[in-house]
Amino acid sequence: MSGLEWILAYVILGVIVGFLAGLFGIGGGGIMVPVLTTFFVIQGFPADHIVHLALATSMAAIIFTSVASLRAHHQHGGVLWPVVWRITPGIIFGTFSVAFIAAYIPSQPLAIFFVLFMLYVSIRMFLDIKPKPNRELPGIFGLSAAGTGIGGVSALVAIGGGSLTVPFLTWCNVKIQNAIGTSSAVGFPISVAGTLGYITGGLTVNSLPDYSVGFIYLPAVIAITVVSVFTAPLGAKLAHKLPVVMLKKLFAGLLLFLCAKMLYTVFSG
Repeated sequence: MSGLEWILAYVILGVIVGFLAGLFGIGGGGIMVPVLTTFFVIQGFPADHIVHLALATSMAAIIFTSVASLRAHHQHGGVLWPVVWRITPGIIFGTFSVAFIAAYIPSQPLAIFFVLFMLYVSIRMFLDIKPKPNRELPGIFGLSAAGTGIGGVSALVAIGGGSLTVPFLTWCNVKIQNAIGTSSAVGFPISVAGTLGYITGGLTVNSLPDYSVGFIYLPAVIAITVVSVFTAPLGAKLAHKLPVVMLKKLFAGLLLFLCAKMLYTVFSG
């Protein structure tokens, strides 16, 4: 495929990622990472860093979608800003440090961790499992510790943290609307810190493709984000008109298929 054809492929991926992210209220990492892994293998990118490139590029793309989500929830009064300020230091520390360390983890273990986490997400989505609230929000040190864990896992699987932040906040008796809104705000520092970590970790790697900044492959980021910021609101609007519970079960199946394809791509190379 020519360079222009690859740009078109990334644009199509952005259309799908944005729409599904808006429809299901989750970040696009679960879709982007497996697809980008396959794309990068076909393009002949270095096998040792295929998964690093996919994770980093996905994390960078989430920056732009997280801003749009944050603004929308803030306008509806759904963001608990005091919680955001208290959890963000841990988020930044956990996300940046783990993203930086990930540069030294081989692609295959990274791929296995990603697939196992997405398996967890898919099962919860398929069964529509919701945590039972049974406690109050912890203090600043507890929130910082929770943020460090959420940020660290988010960096390893290139997500905005919603799969972890929303269950944690609802478990602490935060209303679901506020949990989702606050999670959208937390997604911004996660994506920024993760992107910086992957950039820093990849600066000393010499075999990366042209137009890369660290592990961030810029052509893919630009093509995906240019369209995803427009299709995400369309998905969110449609979410109010369709049976979302059934759609989430179908989406969980799609995630499992993509993860299986990712494992096959990484281990067969």
